[in-house]
Amino acid sequence: MPRYIGDKVFNNDLEFYEFLREKRHAPRSITQYATPRLINPSVFDRASIATIPHIWKYGDRYYNLARQHYGNPTYWWVIAWWNARPTEANVSPGNIIMIPLDLEQVLEALGAN
Repeated sequence: MPRYIGDKVFNNDLEFYEFLREKRHAPRSITQYATPRLINPSVFDRASIATIPHIWKYGDRYYNLARQHYGNPTYWWVIAWWNARPTEANVSPGNIIMIPLDLEQVLEALGAN
């Protein structure tokens, strides 16, 4: 299940971005996905969703963990959002991150479903 299925699509023809479109020789209107509004999981959500700890080591990547646990590397952002660490640069070797196991349940808790 790709991340953007069901997301709103809109044509961005705002005058504010005209200079950028001209600079990039882009058409007058660019089709874009709307920015998803994710929410932080509640304390109840965090307590009710099973997680496993992962001790971060040198060379770890979110996309590899997502592939290992969800079978799809495009869900790397779920692990990042759940742990409030947006990039691998925000995690140091030895840090413990939690990996939520039920992808459907965690997507619902994040408001992405």
